[in-house]
Amino acid sequence: MKRLLIAVLLPVIAIGLASCGQKKGPQVVNVAFVTNNVSDFWKIAEAGVRAGEKDFKCKCQVEMPVQGTAAEQKRVLEDLVVKGISGVAISPVNPEKVDMLDKAAGQVNLICMDSDAPKSKRLCYVGTSNYDAGKVAGGELMKALPNGGKVMVYVGTMDAQNAADRYKGIEDALKKAKSKIKIISVMTDNADHTKARRNVEDTLVKYNDIAGLVGLWSYNGPAIYKAVDAAGKSGKVKIVCFDEDPATIEGVKKGAIFATVVQKPYEFGYESVRILAALARGDKTVIPAGKVVDTGVQVVNSDNVEEFSANLNKLLGKK
Repeated sequence: MKRLLIAVLLPVIAIGLASCGQKKGPQVVNVAFVTNNVSDFWKIAEAGVRAGEKDFKCKCQVEMPVQGTAAEQKRVLEDLVVKGISGVAISPVNPEKVDMLDKAAGQVNLICMDSDAPKSKRLCYVGTSNYDAGKVAGGELMKALPNGGKVMVYVGTMDAQNAADRYKGIEDALKKAKSKIKIISVMTDNADHTKARRNVEDTLVKYNDIAGLVGLWSYNGPAIYKAVDAAGKSGKVKIVCFDEDPATIEGVKKGAIFATVVQKPYEFGYESVRILAALARGDKTVIPAGKVVDTGVQVVNSDNVEEFSANLNKLLGKK
């Protein structure tokens, strides 16, 4: 009887061992994508995240801090770590807050996207070379104002690395070309969209001879466009901004915005998920030697805005 039982069980055990040795499909991993504020720009990035989820068998939690502060991002990071997320892609509001980032990096795979924190222990950066993007914006500003003039710059906070790099790029481009453009100041709004528009309105009242306005963050473009339009100065005051917010694209189409320097937020989301998914599975080869994945930029103006808009709508599944 024992011999019969052994004879029956041996094939079963053999099959079990064979099945254990078979390679299973990639395990679904949980990662997160943390923005620096709420805007339509991040909706495009989220579309890239969702595509990445399908291609790399991932579940990605997207967090968009409403207040857009470093303190809020810290709370979000702490919650994600508690939930057991394996990796996080974050656009840090303040790159100098390395303690917050390093603490998270010690517990999860941490990468930066959109805005870098090179002094932190982040594994790599995915996004635009914001300094180069700033130089491109500076070039467009000089095309808009070939004879120079007074210019005001707007952004959520200058603490963010992307803001500082873009501004530096604009400054250096103007300086190198010996442009007569004079930047009066930089006005911040702490990611408050209402204040962003009010800053522009205040500028238009205070400076009757203002020649140009520059928005460094995605929602600054619409704030500038709407304030200038309401003041009846559309086309008279030249606007150069960043990103492809729907209102910004509308402004370009109407000739109110001279040009916008667009990044590739879809790639921010897609590439972040690709890298975090690979890291969760032990593949460190996805980290490039320079620890930077540059997604590039594109200038959108009256010449190509219709084509760009059509391609963007297709990307987002809109008709």
